[in-house]
Amino acid sequence: MRVLVTGAAGSIGSVVRSGLVDRGRDVSGLDRVPVPNAFDGDWFTADCADPDAVEAVLEALTRGARLDAVVHLAGLPSEASLPEEITSHLMTTAALLDAMVRHRVPRIVYASSIHAVGRARRTEPLGTVSLGAETRPRPDSLYGVAKVAAEGLLSLYADRHGLDAVAMRIGNFAAQPETHQALSTWLSHGDTARLVDACLTAPDPGFAVVYGVSANTRGWWDLAPGRALGYHPEDDAEAYAGQLADPDEHDARESGHAGGSWALGTFDRPALDLSASPGA
Repeated sequence: MRVLVTGAAGSIGSVVRSGLVDRGRDVSGLDRVPVPNAFDGDWFTADCADPDAVEAVLEALTRGARLDAVVHLAGLPSEASLPEEITSHLMTTAALLDAMVRHRVPRIVYASSIHAVGRARRTEPLGTVSLGAETRPRPDSLYGVAKVAAEGLLSLYADRHGLDAVAMRIGNFAAQPETHQALSTWLSHGDTARLVDACLTAPDPGFAVVYGVSANTRGWWDLAPGRALGYHPEDDAEAYAGQLADPDEHDARESGHAGGSWALGTFDRPALDLSASPGA
């Protein structure tokens, strides 16, 4: 299987690259920075927001060979103005999708975010499913809004062009959980690779939304859609719970929302004016 990974030099991109290579996938990388020293596959230095650059990359990769899928991880990892978020998450996805259609690349696996439903509240005790993939979008930030918009575009292209498009609503990606809220939302490095590979190899997923979280004892996300695609998480944030201080009132408030502190007014500001102070 030949796969292009965008954002391949980033923290999650590096984990996905190595995880796919370890599974025997033929991986090419795309990022705005030069190739890392440890990577010896095809590398393209380009901006996914530039449709001409994206077209050139897919033209090169499909010339005389088949490209099986794109794993789209590139994008701003935090809050910015609405135009910046739309460019980073929606326009990059659009550029890739258009090029994929032209070059007959049949599948995209997209790094969406738990922040697409970050305002959703926990309605059941921890460890009980209370947030399904069918939950309506409830973004907690402009970042989350852009992720919702990208999911909508994936759905359109799946229906219009027959692409397989899987949106992974990734939780707290880190080497280990560092907050009480992350004990619910953590996605381990090992499970990240398992998730992406399952999304790449599942037969005929069409358009699908899955939660990118580990098998956390305190998790409250429906992992059944991911398991249906072959994602079987092996790690549990509970192994690190004893390393955290006792929870306080703020921890409790964070843990009651899918998006944690992002849902508590952290980024309450005008969509088109970041000069305003957070919470103003």
